[in-house]
Amino acid sequence: MDPKLIDILRCPQDRSRLKLASAETIAKINRAIDAGAAVNLAGERLARPLDAGLIRDAGDRLYPVIDQIPVMLADEAIELSAIK
Repeated sequence: MDPKLIDILRCPQDRSRLKLASAETIAKINRAIDAGAAVNLAGERLARPLDAGLIRDAGDRLYPVIDQIPVMLADEAIELSAIK
């Protein structure tokens, strides 16, 4: 993702800055998606693997990037503590 875009985007819930998730974090979430164990804040099971993700400053929520498009809707965020 373009660093300039990441610098502009903010968490829709608390307006904090975002950082690009590590490849390890994305791989962990994608394993949970494959296992049917990943849900978003709306409680919907995730079906598509993530290309990337943006984590808010608190480090607790990730906004998915799918087809190189950041999904910046609060209900689409993934609670990282719920991913095993």
